[in-house]
Order: sequence, then C-alpha cells, then structure tokens
Amino acid sequence: MRLHRRRLLQVGALGMAGSLLSAPALWAQNSSNVIRIAVSAGGPRSVDPNQTTQGADNWSTEQMFEQLVRPRDGQFATTDDEYVPTLATSWEASDDGLTWVFQIRQGVQFHKGFGEMTAEDVVHSFNRARFDGVNTAVMGNIADVQASGDYEVTFTLTGPDPLFLGSTVFQNGASIVSKRAEEEKGEGFNTDSIGTGPYQLDRFDIENGVFLSRFEDYWDGPANIERVECLYIADTTAQTLALISGDVDIIEAVRAPGWVDQIRQRDSSLLVDMTNPGSFMTLHFNLNVAPFDNPLVRKAIATSISSEIVANAMAPMGQPTFTLSPPEYPTGWAHDELPEELRYDHDPEAARELLREAGFPNGIEFTANTSQREDYRSSMLIVQELMRASGINMRLNIMDHSAYHGSNRQDQNTLALHAASFPPVALDYMMRYLSTGAEVKPDGSGGTNYSHYGITIPGVDDELAAMQRATTMEEYTEIGRGIELKLQEDLPVMGLMTLGFTAIRNPRVDLGYEVESGYARWRFHRATKA
Repeated sequence: MRLHRRRLLQVGALGMAGSLLSAPALWAQNSSNVIRIAVSAGGPRSVDPNQTTQGADNWSTEQMFEQLVRPRDGQFATTDDEYVPTLATSWEASDDGLTWVFQIRQGVQFHKGFGEMTAEDVVHSFNRARFDGVNTAVMGNIADVQASGDYEVTFTLTGPDPLFLGSTVFQNGASIVSKRAEEEKGEGFNTDSIGTGPYQLDRFDIENGVFLSRFEDYWDGPANIERVECLYIADTTAQTLALISGDVDIIEAVRAPGWVDQIRQRDSSLLVDMTNPGSFMTLHFNLNVAPFDNPLVRKAIATSISSEIVANAMAPMGQPTFTLSPPEYPTGWAHDELPEELRYDHDPEAARELLREAGFPNGIEFTANTSQREDYRSSMLIVQELMRASGINMRLNIMDHSAYHGSNRQDQNTLALHAASFPPVALDYMMRYLSTGAEVKPDGSGGTNYSHYGITIPGVDDELAAMQRATTMEEYTEIGRGIELKLQEDLPVMGLMTLGFTAIRNPRVDLGYEVESGYARWRFHRATKA
C-alpha cells in the first residue's frame, strides 16, 4: 500500500514555514553559562530515577545521578571491558559468576550537603530498585546485596549473568541516591532527589521544567557549564522557534516524515546528533481486552502492517525490524532468517482472511490511546492507514505525552505504542516488556509489561530465568533468539521499527564527544558553549 508521504511533507512544511515568520523571545537572553534543552512533553513527572518512565525526564536524571559503572559517553557498551569505572573504582566476579564484589569510590559527595557516599547508600539504592519502582523486573537476578565494608559492596546473584554490568548495574533504577535524603524527604524525594552527578536540582517546576546548577564538589571536577535547564515544550513548533531564535540550545528532533530535511534547509549550521539504532518502537497488544485476546486477530493486525513502509515514511531515522530485537542485535532476527509463517509479510487480503477465520467477517474496530508527540502520532497514523485497508478501523485518542504514559501505566490502553532505547542486552528489555514482575497495574504501581504476557499466556518467565542462568554469550543468545520466535508465535508485542533518537544542536554547544549510539539522552558534564 502506498502512503501519501508527499502530502505529509507538504503539510509539515507549510506549518513550519508559517510558524517561523516571527520568533518571539520566550526566555531571557541565552548566555554561555547555561545549556537549555527543550523536551517534548507537557511537564516533568519525576526526577527520581527509580520512578521515571517518561523519556523527557531522563534528560534531568542523566545529569543528576550516576551508577557504579557507565559506558563511554555517546556509546553503548557491548562487553564488560567497555564499561568505565564511575562510582565504583573496580569490580570482580567469582569463577561461578554468582558473586560480584565492587570497590566503591571514596570521597564522593552527595548534593546539597548530604554527605559522603558509602556502601550503605549503594545497598539502599539497589534494594529500593529491587522492591519498588519501575525497574523491579530488571533487578530480579539479584538474590542479595550487602555492604561488605565501608567502601565495598557484594552482590549475590540467583544465576550467573555474563552481562550483569549492562543488564542490571547500568540502569536508571540502579542510580545511587542518598539514603539519608530519601528517608528525610519521604514522598518529597520524587521531586527533590539527591544524587552525586555533575549537576544538582535547583527547581522542579511542574509547569515549565527542571532547573539544575553545577555541583561544585563533583568528584570528577566541576562541569564547564554553570546551569542546565530542561524546558518542557509539548508544542514542537514552539520548540523549533526557540531553537532558531537561539533561546534554547538543543531540541529533541521531531521524528516525523521529512522534518530533519526541513530544519536543515532552514538553518544549515545546526548540528544533528543521532543514535543508532535509537528507540525500539514496539506495539503492545492488551491480551486482557477483546478482540486482542484472539491470536488470529493479533496475526491479522501484524499482517496488515509493514515495518518497511512505516520505516521508509520516517526516513532518515526509521529502520525496519521484524522481531522485538532489531536484526543487528545478538538476539534479533533478519526477515529472511525467520520461518515464513512468522514473518507476517504485508498482505491486506491475508489479514482480512485471518479476521474472517477469527469470526470477524466485517472487520474490527477499536480505540487506542497515543501521544501527541510526533514520533508516536506519526507512527500510529501510518499504522492506522495501513490497517484500514484490511478492514481494521483503529480510532486514535491523541493525548498529551505525559498523560499518555500515565494512562499506559494504569492499564488503560488497547494497542499501546512504546518508544525506548535499549543496549544490546536482551534481558534488559525482555524483562521490562515480558516478565510477570513487570506487569502493568491499574493503580500505576506496575511496570511496562502492557500486554500482560507471562500471566495471560504463561511460560516466558521460565525462559527468562534460563537466560539469566546462561554462563556464556552463546547460550544466552540462543535462548534469547528462541524467546523471539515464541513472541512471533504468540504476538503479545511486535517490533514496528527502530527510530534513531535525534537531537538538533546549536553549533555554539560542543558536547565534548560524538554521539554514536546509546540512550535517548546526552550528558553535559564535558560540554562547552561559545
């Protein structure tokens, strides 16, 4: 099926051209002592790294918090030796892979006078992630964590994990926070969190954004730039105006057809930073809601959609994917590697036949929530048009981005699109999306298993546990690829495409490193500004 991409580009170009006729000064003059980034959401939800599910909030937490280890700036780490000592200075694993001992960096100070970080804070930080928040499933391989000295922490695992640093230690939820600060602040910690990073929180403004200042006692030396302001501007036209006029330094690119070309035409000096592969764009079927409880309906929807068509419409950022993992990841499958019956090649008539077989000769219709943010909205509009040709009528309820994530967390969606960046560590995203421990809950206390897979269709937890027990990368990858095939059979989720996360940067700002891969957020500790 052919989409009218030219029409989409024309509409977008007209909207941008009209909006750029004038550029009002939205903020005070932008000095060399501040980096302002505009993020695409209505307002911050949290700066507690154990609670953030909205990607926009991670720009702040990236500056405020650190883990025991981290990859090199601008990259994903794919092997243990690519991780850099951060709040740990060294670590070693036992021969059986069940015990990991970390030496904790001495002299590291928490923000706002909350004292020196010790092993007690590290243990507290991991325990809060294990038992509360949005990362509990990812922490499931930790059997115990103890302070074995003032500056030494020992982890005992339920099974050997050849990717423990990436699957568990370098996670948002594994950010080290001040135990004393959390105990004193209670629920207030959600919007006044205390970490060790190069920037500390000055102000959490639910209407406008998160405002940070340089932490002068940062263990690795003070950052070059004095302040970082993360401004929440849901309207992307307003974002673009702010960038062109110089009121902000960085904006999240509009991941919509033709937008990057348009902004380059407007100002060729602007710099484009793009991660590869970027965000996993995944569709999650709510298996507890009819008609998605019918596997034939899920297969009909998969057959009505073409990853290639969607990805091509989102060029240059979009790349097709055929399983949950992208083809270039160790557990991913290329199209031609998959058994023919699990490819779900785009075929509207075959999709109609599957619906007839499922008992829906006249097709189906349903309502799905989606975000107003362009990558979500554009992707779902394309999916909507593709499905319509197969007799599938999806009505879209387009919501504010923050409200959308809130509704997903409360199990209020039917076919949920989720965008997130992940390293090539399959257990990371499989635990988040598939495990019973990550099941979404109506009260918002659950995780991001929006499909209820593992509960409604049981069995995946055993495979994930086997993956955790793998002692070699070969065994780990083999089990992971088997899980991918099972997902293709059951279809609780489907990979729609990957979408390179892209930010547009004023050339006055030098990050101090090149962005190649990694999460959808950059650190500013080495940045300079002319």
